[in-house]
Amino acid sequence: MAAALTVAYQDEQHVRLETKLRRELGEPILSLLAEEDVEDILLNPDSSLWVKRRGAGFVPAGNIAPVTAASALGTVAALRGTVLNHDHPILETELPLDGSRFEGVVAPVVRQPVFAIRLRPRKVFTLSDYETAGILTTKVDRSNRVRQQEDFALAVRGLAHAEIIRAAVRERKNILVVGATGSGKTTLLNAILDAIAELTPFDRVISIEDTTELQCRVRNYLDLRAVGNVTMLECLRASMRLKPTRIVVGEVRGAEAHTLLKAWNTGHPGGLGTVHANGAVLGLTRLESLVAEGTTAPQQKLIAETVDLVIFVDPEPSLKAGRKVREMLLVTGWKEGQYQVEQV
Repeated sequence: MAAALTVAYQDEQHVRLETKLRRELGEPILSLLAEEDVEDILLNPDSSLWVKRRGAGFVPAGNIAPVTAASALGTVAALRGTVLNHDHPILETELPLDGSRFEGVVAPVVRQPVFAIRLRPRKVFTLSDYETAGILTTKVDRSNRVRQQEDFALAVRGLAHAEIIRAAVRERKNILVVGATGSGKTTLLNAILDAIAELTPFDRVISIEDTTELQCRVRNYLDLRAVGNVTMLECLRASMRLKPTRIVVGEVRGAEAHTLLKAWNTGHPGGLGTVHANGAVLGLTRLESLVAEGTTAPQQKLIAETVDLVIFVDPEPSLKAGRKVREMLLVTGWKEGQYQVEQV
């Protein structure tokens, strides 16, 4: 009886805090959260709100008073069971209302409260959607189909980008998606996960993120979150004992890169991951620096042996979708101090 009363009280408190948060955010932000093409909502220290919609840049979206913003940040922290104060001035979490990525910062790091909301996609775009939108190239030589016995690099020459990705999924190649912040890496990763659900529906996929952004319709799916004192590396190590067919890391950002490469290379091929970089080859060198956080031994050869396909996605204002796959590289080896790659 006491336990039931405690749960009821907690539920009531949660509803009360959510109602308070909606009031603090106000109708302008709530309306933006409901718009299908909104990608980012930002609050700056001067109290100005900015919004970014798909295929466009940031535009002003009103204001929110510092005291109201501070109260909203405190409410988000309370709903997530954490604190935000002078000693803990940075809040990395998910917006309780819809699961969007939420970053809040208060004094002394900033002079007035700020936050950034990165909205979760309302829809999982497929590779076919990407072709239709012009994000992926559609030119294809149908005479050159991928067969199990053929060399992969030879087999995919002349294929459209989407066909190359599908071939990589079928052949369990490891795919690295590269781009700047907000370039659409996660959205593309979701499209590749959709291809996995279609082409290899009985795979067991385990994903690792610090903020939930991936959306996967594979039936045998488990998502791990690096929260609190649990690191990405610890989640990765745990994942390898949970019988994965494929391991997916939403964003590779530290020493876990070395463990991930070894996992992909020794028993768990067909993995996916993203890194921040401004080019496909730069994505490989970025991976080098992340691996160096876990080992002092040079690992370029391991990277070249493990990463099969690198996809670089970048903003493209001329397209309605607002982004474009600029490069797609097959990695074939490491020789004479550089990666051996082939653009496809």
